[in-house]
Amino acid sequence: MTSHTSPVAPTRGRLSPLGIGDAHLTDGVWAAWQRDNAATSLPHAQKWMERDGSLDAFRRLHPGADDLGERRSIWFSDSDIYKVLEGASWELARDSDDRAAVQEQVDALIALVAAAQAEDGYVNTYVQAGLGQRFENLQMSHEMYCMGHLIQAAVAHHRATGGDALLAVAVRAADHLVAEFGEGRRPESDGHQEIEMALVELYRTTGTRAYLDLARQFIDGRGVGIFVEEPGSPVDGVYLQDDVPLRQRERILGHAVRAMYYLAGAIDVAVETDDTELLAAVQRISDSVTSEQLYLTGALGSRQHMEALGEPHELPQDVGYGETCATIGYMGVAWRLLLATGEARYADLFERGLYNLFAASTSLDRTGFFYSNPGQRRRALPAAPVDDRPDRAEAPGTRPAWFWCACCPPNVIRTVASLGAYAMTSDAHGIQVQQFFPGEYTIHTDAGSVRLGVQTRYPDDGVIEITVLESPAAPWKLSVRRPGWVRHAEVTTNGQIAGLQAIVEGDAVSLTAEFAAGDRMVVAFEVEPRWTVGHPAADAVRGTVALERGPVVYALESVDQNPGIDLESIVVDADAPVTEVDIAIGDVGVRALRAQGRRVDGRAWAGFPWADRADAESATGEDPVDLTFIPYALWANRGPSTMRVHVPVLSR
Repeated sequence: MTSHTSPVAPTRGRLSPLGIGDAHLTDGVWAAWQRDNAATSLPHAQKWMERDGSLDAFRRLHPGADDLGERRSIWFSDSDIYKVLEGASWELARDSDDRAAVQEQVDALIALVAAAQAEDGYVNTYVQAGLGQRFENLQMSHEMYCMGHLIQAAVAHHRATGGDALLAVAVRAADHLVAEFGEGRRPESDGHQEIEMALVELYRTTGTRAYLDLARQFIDGRGVGIFVEEPGSPVDGVYLQDDVPLRQRERILGHAVRAMYYLAGAIDVAVETDDTELLAAVQRISDSVTSEQLYLTGALGSRQHMEALGEPHELPQDVGYGETCATIGYMGVAWRLLLATGEARYADLFERGLYNLFAASTSLDRTGFFYSNPGQRRRALPAAPVDDRPDRAEAPGTRPAWFWCACCPPNVIRTVASLGAYAMTSDAHGIQVQQFFPGEYTIHTDAGSVRLGVQTRYPDDGVIEITVLESPAAPWKLSVRRPGWVRHAEVTTNGQIAGLQAIVEGDAVSLTAEFAAGDRMVVAFEVEPRWTVGHPAADAVRGTVALERGPVVYALESVDQNPGIDLESIVVDADAPVTEVDIAIGDVGVRALRAQGRRVDGRAWAGFPWADRADAESATGEDPVDLTFIPYALWANRGPSTMRVHVPVLSR
């Protein structure tokens, strides 16, 4: 049974999601991040949207507005407002301690947006200010992209509060798009995909079939050259995913975020229209992304140029892009595929992105953000400016407070606010625990409501304790996802279900019973360090290893190493023991890993970046050096540094 407070609320599919209002994260890093999201990140975003002109862009359209000078924000900054508004709305569903302040922020933003909308439903502050023409430059104008985020914010606000004020704005905007682009009218769509999944969610909310039909039209109409390529422009059909129809694709290239939003919208359309061919195409493409274009950290987009996905196994570490929004987009694809198919491997992919690149995107104080996320930093770059907003192409030495193109920080904010919805799913047989967040959850099943309590220190350890707090008097199945990295799992039970045997098989640990309050199932996954090697076709990481523990990818950061250790001149001994130690980064306790390595004598390469093989093989020192690995997510929180995830391995 789909909850009305889910960010993604399909009317059909193998699994149904949990509602945000039914998930209460109580402990651990994600609960703390949610609290900081409401108390710190939302006010921080409001300050910067005021400062960068995004809010003024709306005010200048209000009747009687004073002269606010030239526009200061990027041409699609409307989307930043909408994403912050969506995140704030989900905070209202979560009923945070900062509810009053969040409510005030939400009400003010809704009023700002509603007053700027044209009578026919169109809204775009750049075009309405006379700086462009309606729908005349769709491949770059982001008009429907912005409207898509408006619609998603409105759906979030309606689902979280029951209010219709912003939903009415979104419906007028969507009706305008149907009138302009509906069947038999203009064949174009937006150069930056997003409107497709927004229209489907609006259909799910209102029942208006025209929104679903238009989303399908946008999905199926792309890939046949709907955009005119301008001579000399790098914006071509590949960049816009307009070179091959989606149903005919084996893989996808071009702008990484657009590609992920494209796939997410296609899944939504496929699910709502029972289009098995379209769903199979997305699964095929998603599998190619996972096997050929995905970084170990969950990063996507190997090219800074055009923020693009690279060719298969093109995975440079130091110049790889890894835009935060691309990983958030892929997490959205993985989540939708999980709901549509029930295959747990998609929850594994969601987890990889969440604990690594997504977690790395934001500073521990929740006021700094990475737009791009490299896997290696060869030299310590200057710290980000404190009082300015840089561009986006290269991550500076620390996380900037905001960006000229500020798409990523609001995307992080709305994802954190809605995180509880991704913890569990349900179907006709029972409940599936997908992500392991300490908290209390209410799942509405056909037999009645189930309340579960989850206690865990995951991923520090693999023990997940699930207690039944309330259950209908009917048997149902409780399943716990078994992550793909798990080699060994143990299950214990107590209470009235003590005599029943849990089943550990494949990708789940499950138990079917007529549960009663107080029943408990404890699942213990063995969590220990492991060395990982890349695909042999990935030239950038051939001859290296990376260290993982549970779902967490680790990295070397220079500030943790003994003096004199250069991360560019060491090899790691993957046969030596790896030990676990607890350290602190700021106020956060961290499970670090210690391994052994050797220094490499660079004299064999004196004068040239190559050397005789025999000289090179004898350049490794004999004395071991201690190396300290920390979770990749926590690097760059202690000032500028060098860092690497993949480390050359000692050859014997």
